[in-house]
Amino acid sequence: MATAAERLAAWGLGLRYEEIPQQVVEAAKLHFLDTIGCGLAAHAMGIATEGRIMVAEQAGTPDATVIGLDRALPGASAGFANAMLCHGLDFDDTHPASVAHVSAVVSPVALAAAEVAGKAGRDLVTAVVLGNETVIRVGMAAPSKFHARGFHPTSICGIFGGTMATGYLSGTDQQAMTSALGIAGSFASGIFAYLDVGTATKPMHPAWAAQGSFYANRLGQLGAEGPPTVLEGRFGIYHAFLGEYIDMEPQLADLGSRWETPRIAYKPYPACHYIHGSLGATRSLLGQVDVADIEDILVTLPEAGVALVTEPEVEKRAPRTDYEAKFSLQYSTAAMLVHGHVGVQTYTAAAIADPQVLAVAAKVRYEIKDYSTYPGSFPGGVVITLKNGRKLLAELDYQKGGPENPLSADEVLEKWRGNASLALTDAEVTRLEQTILAIEEHADLRAAFAPLATARAGVAA
Repeated sequence: MATAAERLAAWGLGLRYEEIPQQVVEAAKLHFLDTIGCGLAAHAMGIATEGRIMVAEQAGTPDATVIGLDRALPGASAGFANAMLCHGLDFDDTHPASVAHVSAVVSPVALAAAEVAGKAGRDLVTAVVLGNETVIRVGMAAPSKFHARGFHPTSICGIFGGTMATGYLSGTDQQAMTSALGIAGSFASGIFAYLDVGTATKPMHPAWAAQGSFYANRLGQLGAEGPPTVLEGRFGIYHAFLGEYIDMEPQLADLGSRWETPRIAYKPYPACHYIHGSLGATRSLLGQVDVADIEDILVTLPEAGVALVTEPEVEKRAPRTDYEAKFSLQYSTAAMLVHGHVGVQTYTAAAIADPQVLAVAAKVRYEIKDYSTYPGSFPGGVVITLKNGRKLLAELDYQKGGPENPLSADEVLEKWRGNASLALTDAEVTRLEQTILAIEEHADLRAAFAPLATARAGVAA
């Protein structure tokens, strides 16, 4: 019987653009657009740019476009730099059931690999869908289990999707693709140690997965061997990272008939997705409360989010770094109540020192709640007790931006325009938006994405 890697390779390499439902194609393009917008905003704000500096120093064959760099770089380098930027603000999408930031890895990888191979827009879309579906299925096989062990599924699962995308675009055969997936398992990495001190290490995870995707694929093409049992084997990634056997069959049986790309959730707030349910609930109460009248704030969330966004409570109530603030439910809730919104400027060094926000954050407590909608969504709630004893309650079983409580296409485009306009002129924003939403009609991807290379920096800061 074929292994999971062999089955993924056979399905992926045989996939054709015409076989993908139009709804899936449109979702893939919109998520690609959203992801590039996040990368442009990070570039404009000078966030997560270290990776670009590093790979630019290495130079190499000018094959692929890099956001904010006036010269092209090798595919692996471009993938690294762009993936780090696209995840830099933690504003990029997440697939709830796999708990992975899918597009932050797949979109930069697919764009770079398509440019390297001289492919057209239809090939790019196909590779994005193929990469998305692979990441999601590897993650969905063990929902939340990587998080529980302190591992980051975005990078661990992401490298498999990135490897599939690069293999598809570079013409890898099935045997080499299977080996590449086996090699990718040995490259898979990413731990949550940054949470202890609030360092901005997390954006490097999709960057490393993106680069590793290129290397795994090329090594497979050159004859390097990777184990075909990398997923289900006794020393495969589930055994290695989780210490248990995971049955991949439910995620493989319906390849090509069940499509998860449209179920990837957009982020309306640039913060950890485990905060979004309670943050949306808090937002719904804004017109009913004055922060001066608040006595106590109790937020509820699934147990899996506690270690990420609520503990240790002392640090979460007064974040030491802007990145730590993105993983603070207490700070984010307080910022929403004080300012009436949460956006990219909420998580700057100046913003996290706001004494009014910190005073409200000190009143935020949390409780674990067993939501029936988790892990298919990021639910949460809030109970605000006023000094007169009145209680205000709100709850979201499905966070805003997920498939059950979606952002409209217009709302996604509004987010894109807000992010992209930090680095591009209005004309460039419009041109690039129109290009990506009709990318299947473009044959010259280097020309299509030329505005990325000349994106401005420092405007938002």
